Amino acid sequence: MGSPIEHVIEGFRFVRETAPIRALLLLLGLVSLVAMPYTVLMPVFADRILHGGPRGLGILMGATGLGALLGALTLATRTGVQGLGRWVTLSCAGFAISLIVFSLSNNFWLSTALLVPVGFCMMLQMSASNTLIQAMVPDELRGRVMSVYSMMFMGMAPWGALMGGAIADRLGAPVAVSAGAVAALGGAAIFGLRLPKLRVEARRLIIAQGMVGGDPAEEMTARVVED
Repeated sequence: MGSPIEHVIEGFRFVRETAPIRALLLLLGLVSLVAMPYTVLMPVFADRILHGGPRGLGILMGATGLGALLGALTLATRTGVQGLGRWVTLSCAGFAISLIVFSLSNNFWLSTALLVPVGFCMMLQMSASNTLIQAMVPDELRGRVMSVYSMMFMGMAPWGALMGGAIADRLGAPVAVSAGAVAALGGAAIFGLRLPKLRVEARRLIIAQGMVGGDPAEEMTARVVED
């Protein structure tokens, strides 16, 4: 059985030794650390930069929520994991580019429109990463690996908010948001360059899980994360 500590260590060890899962989680953690702080800085944009006040803040956050809903619905239309590796790359890049343009905008309605793709790409990256990870992880390790996923996504956000707030206090909210978005864009580029190699191991892992589940011939496992 082992102790809870041993189980936690086993989950971390599996993530460390499994390149596709490690890459997905590192990218997710990077985005959560450097790009997600835009949410805690949104009141500054709404009040001091876009002059929308409390009502404007609600509209801006609603635009992000609308984009996130569209992203979730887009992923829900898929029936397999084919192409999700590229989706992760493109959604992370789209999230970063939309944030960079948002940070440069002084027009309220343009900023509102830009937050729709921000929310869309954010949700798409998070959900596609979740789907791929769960497809690659053995059943007995799924809970432990998904706890690492939660730590990278939600656990890094408070540290990112602290860092983003410190940068915004010294250099301004637009600089803090754009700098984080540039870092996230760099992460997306590195992930995209490594994707061809990551596909090989990802395919092996998903086919292995399909065989354990009794459906080794399923087409989506044979063509995993390819376009």
